Amino acid sequence: MTIGFALDSAIAVLVVAVSCWTIIARASFAAVVGFVSFGLLLTLVWVRLDAVDVALTEAAIGSGLTGALLLAAAARLRTSEFATQAERPSMALRVATALLSATATAALAGALFLLPSPAPTLAPAAAANAGATGLGNPVTNVLIAFRAMDTMLEKVVLLLALVGVWSLASDRFWGGPPSPLRGANTEGPLAFLARLLTPLGIVVGIYILWEGADHPGGAFQGGTILAAMWLLLMMSGVANAPATRFRSLRLVLISGPMVFLVIGLGGLWLGEAFLAYPVAYAKPLILVIEFVMTLTIAVTLALLLAGPPTREASR
Repeated sequence: MTIGFALDSAIAVLVVAVSCWTIIARASFAAVVGFVSFGLLLTLVWVRLDAVDVALTEAAIGSGLTGALLLAAAARLRTSEFATQAERPSMALRVATALLSATATAALAGALFLLPSPAPTLAPAAAANAGATGLGNPVTNVLIAFRAMDTMLEKVVLLLALVGVWSLASDRFWGGPPSPLRGANTEGPLAFLARLLTPLGIVVGIYILWEGADHPGGAFQGGTILAAMWLLLMMSGVANAPATRFRSLRLVLISGPMVFLVIGLGGLWLGEAFLAYPVAYAKPLILVIEFVMTLTIAVTLALLLAGPPTREASR
């Protein structure tokens, strides 16, 4: 048995164990901690599979930001959690749930074993035409060129999610700022840490964005780091979330999908196809999309965690 096989086996066992713990945990905080741990273990899995881009995204989004959102939700539900824990589902409901879960598991296993061998793939075609974009990172190449429509719509869905969060605000708070994430002392240790780490985090986020063209990284990973730095400033009391009524803020939120759409329509205007990049300008256009999308992603993710407006807008 090699060291690599032993490591992979240990990670696999831990993934299954932590996933089971997350499901059966009755306390919301324990379930969220299990979910975050599960995401970190999945990050190791993707690294072992040489999918560093996916590992970075899992650590940033799947475990980091989603974990923070779930922790905030668990904190708000803490008052009603004790009453919920006292409720126990009936035996019939538990048996039906177990049967449904077992059926879904068996169906997924059957579908996996029934896949054709070798599996159909477009990887050779994508690799053969990768040079047309001038990008060295095959993941970015696929996301921005070969499945650009999906990537653009993902950003639109992210924006719609923020609109959904804002819609939870009452009418009299519409257009105002969210509540402060934490009533911190602006001269305390957290504020000092925020002022110390934020410049470094911004540099790291921009670096990961820039490296995404040729190495693991990209807009989502870089944007998440920038969002984390902004959230750190808000949690330390150094900065506050802006009022949602600001036009400049809304322009930043829609700028990423709009630039993506305009460049895509440019492909139609040049006679090729929607989201088809001219070969001579493919890499510069993709970098423009990535830069603008990074800013939109950072602002959107930070505002998602900040929550809906809860204070009246100052006029």
